[in-house]
Amino acid sequence: MRLAGTLFAAAALGCAAPLSAEVAETTASGFVTRDMAEVAATPRQTWLALIRPGAWWNDAHTWSADAANMTLTPQAGGCLCERVPGEDRADGFSLDGSVQHMVVVQAYPLKNLRMRGGLGPLQGEPATGVLTITLEEIDGGTRIRWEYVVGGYMRYEVPTIAAAVDQVMSQQLHGLRDHLGALGGAAATVPRDSDPAPADEASLEDQIDALDGAG
Repeated sequence: MRLAGTLFAAAALGCAAPLSAEVAETTASGFVTRDMAEVAATPRQTWLALIRPGAWWNDAHTWSADAANMTLTPQAGGCLCERVPGEDRADGFSLDGSVQHMVVVQAYPLKNLRMRGGLGPLQGEPATGVLTITLEEIDGGTRIRWEYVVGGYMRYEVPTIAAAVDQVMSQQLHGLRDHLGALGGAAATVPRDSDPAPADEASLEDQIDALDGAG
């Protein structure tokens, strides 16, 4: 599964514009990232867009390189899953693959969606994460909050992988925001006192390469 890990790292580290998610907490065995955006859409419109990830998920953070293969079933036990089309063969026979990114553990339409799973390179680690997405109606639109809590054993240095995940999670939320339209026509993000130090590119790439080679 080298491709997904490499895509995850490259997109996180190669993004030209700074992203404004927040690494809210790190410990020896985990971390918390948070982000927020305000969109010019009702909670109903926002929910209906949220549960159709193929329309806004970043292609670079898929195993098939095409977000159109992403689906989400918004009910307990449902799956944030991806179809991976089989490669074309001379004999015309191919088999599709599939990926389970996360499992839905709580779904309150128009209000709250909670999923459990390790995204990107975390899928190959014992560590797991819980993503909580909250919708709040505000004047002129909806406020979307994302919190991703990761814990457990992982073969990455926590501060390094936390910074990468922080940026990637923000990219996904910003994709949803841009799909719906930002409230006021500008990005709305969590207020913060200072920006976090960027991830060390060589360090993260070396860690992912090492793990891919071992797996």
